[in-house]
Amino acid sequence: MRAVIQRVKEASVTVSGSVISEIGQGYLILLGVETEDTQEDIDWLAGKISKLRVFGDENGAMNKSILDVNGEVIVVSQFTLHASTKKGNRPSFIKAARPEIAIPLYEGFVLELEKQLDTKVQTGKFGAMMDVALINDGPVTITIDTKNRE
Repeated sequence: MRAVIQRVKEASVTVSGSVISEIGQGYLILLGVETEDTQEDIDWLAGKISKLRVFGDENGAMNKSILDVNGEVIVVSQFTLHASTKKGNRPSFIKAARPEIAIPLYEGFVLELEKQLDTKVQTGKFGAMMDVALINDGPVTITIDTKNRE
């Protein structure tokens, strides 16, 4: 699994002209699922994100987690995070999981993150054309790949 975590002041997802998710301070997480991903990837990534300390403390140092600031989260499926650009100019998405594999893993990640954060996590709409809007806070953008844990 590959995630791009953006610390935001606010974010929203719109599908076919209707806002389906919106949050205030928190994370907008773009999540790419790979064919080889498992429950172990879900557990590790959700744990890592829930404990990630990228929010400012009273001294302005990034010392607080999303839990510490009672932040909100939107998770958006993003198969293009697994794009390979090694050959030619047209990206290959061969490593991205097909929907029959990706959807249960994506949904499992959302459920595990809700468990870790003890709150509802907003989502995009899997496979839909989405307009994702955000006000990046910082900007702070972190990438995490479960295949690069060491």
